[in-house]
Amino acid sequence: MLKILHSADWHLGKRLQEYPRLPEQALILEEICEIADREQVDMVVLAGDIFDTFNPSHEAVELLYKTLKKLSNDGKRPIIAISGNHDSNQFVSAPNPLAKELSIFFYSQYDQVFQKETLDTGISITEAAEGFVELKLPKFDFPIRIILAPYANEVSLKTYLGEEDKEAEFRKVLGEKWRAIADRYCDSQGVNLFMAHFFFIKEGEKPEEEPESERPILHVGGTQALYSHLIPPQIQYAALGHLHRYHSVDKNPCPVVYSSSPLSYSFSEAEQTKQVVLIEAQPNSPVNYRPIPLVSGRPLYQKSFNNLDETLLWLSENPYCFVEIVYETEQSIDAETRKNIMKAHDGIVNLIPKLIGDAASAEAGLRAEDLGQDMNTLFGLFYKSSKGMEPNDDLKTLFQEILDQDDSQ
Repeated sequence: MLKILHSADWHLGKRLQEYPRLPEQALILEEICEIADREQVDMVVLAGDIFDTFNPSHEAVELLYKTLKKLSNDGKRPIIAISGNHDSNQFVSAPNPLAKELSIFFYSQYDQVFQKETLDTGISITEAAEGFVELKLPKFDFPIRIILAPYANEVSLKTYLGEEDKEAEFRKVLGEKWRAIADRYCDSQGVNLFMAHFFFIKEGEKPEEEPESERPILHVGGTQALYSHLIPPQIQYAALGHLHRYHSVDKNPCPVVYSSSPLSYSFSEAEQTKQVVLIEAQPNSPVNYRPIPLVSGRPLYQKSFNNLDETLLWLSENPYCFVEIVYETEQSIDAETRKNIMKAHDGIVNLIPKLIGDAASAEAGLRAEDLGQDMNTLFGLFYKSSKGMEPNDDLKTLFQEILDQDDSQ
């Protein structure tokens, strides 16, 4: 039985506002390596958004390469990684000449074709085409076929699909392209997989919300999403990336699964359980798959409080997390209360006042009635409504300087 580990959306180098997450990412990737070893995984698929930016930091790049070397078990465990909408296609594919020596294969552009060869590790690329690779592992007598669908912008997709004036048909043409690949290469004598970094839904169902931390993906040809039924019927498992919550989009024609990001990257993902997915596959049979929870890294919470004692108690009981606090108050949060809360915990990302009672009504009235006031007054009202306090003198001075510059131009 072939064992495959599916992960996605590592977003290496990502921050949570001013908080760096790279130390946590190192912990969570170490946990993924331990899972791969413990479960005796034969292959890993990484479904895009490897980095968080087109120009990742040196530290993020170093973490990726060290992790993949360990995850590959020094080349005995192949890793197939595709690019996502946060990744630079050229940057992701650049290390391929060296990476393949450790059985690590990056695929980021649709005109990319892997070279057919046998590596020193004994792993072979036995077939390759645009959007497709077939591998042969020494311990298995059947091949592993993967249809590869990295994220591509609209221009790249037009070039790949040969479409000029059929944007509305992109769904159909992509499906036909994948079906042609499957018909040519994916018979019942091998394990057949699909990897994509796109926004997939089951046709007729309400789309899953894209996470707050995720830049909205280009919906192909102006459409809202790709449909799961576009995946060829020969495919036994579709490994998806982009949405950060673990869930199965569809069970037909096969399990169509988002593995989740390994960490929560925004408060829209608060209290989510992050996972990797273990797949057991063999030719001409349905796969078995199960999510494995990840426990490293700080969880994210959104909490509401209306008194200081309860706030401080919860913070003391939950020291290892990031939290966004909504603090209910009849007036703005006074300086002493704010100071006591902020110094009680090193992971308070936002402290948001929520005015209640007469103050809330008065605040709403001010916003509605004072639109004719001067800019300084409006700035003060806006700041107080969003922060629960008056802007300090430095902020007022800075705002006036900006107004003065604008008037002088």
